[in-house]
Amino acid sequence: MIQPPPGGQFSAAVDTAALVIPPGMTGRTITEEASAMSESTLKTHPGMKTLGVKLPDALHAQLALVAQLNDLSLNDAVLKAVNEYVVRITSAPDFAERAAAVVAEIEREAATRRGAIQALFGTTVSEAGADALASETKGSAKRKGEVGA
Repeated sequence: MIQPPPGGQFSAAVDTAALVIPPGMTGRTITEEASAMSESTLKTHPGMKTLGVKLPDALHAQLALVAQLNDLSLNDAVLKAVNEYVVRITSAPDFAERAAAVVAEIEREAATRRGAIQALFGTTVSEAGADALASETKGSAKRKGEVGA
């Protein structure tokens, strides 16, 4: 990883590194780009999420240069960096313990919510869900004009 020199300032050469801008990208606003990326991602890459990341100009220039030197798109370079980060963090000795603590907290919150639902409706969550589904099915059948619903 490229680190800033002591004092935290990059040279003007790094700040103004030449970037290769793909055809069709010039003149687009950030909003237009984000909108185009979101629509494109939904249509062409199901199961993928679009993530907008704000980077300082100097770091963006470094990323663009490093990606270009490695024949990667910015997206592929960021994807690779995020993947490496996740692998590194999940390999930490205390990661499983911390994850288990988060899962336990989620389970406690879910139990509290189940209790609140039971208190409101006087029924178990699975019974409430079955009742809601039956009610929805009956209403749907009535709207369609089906008999016996």
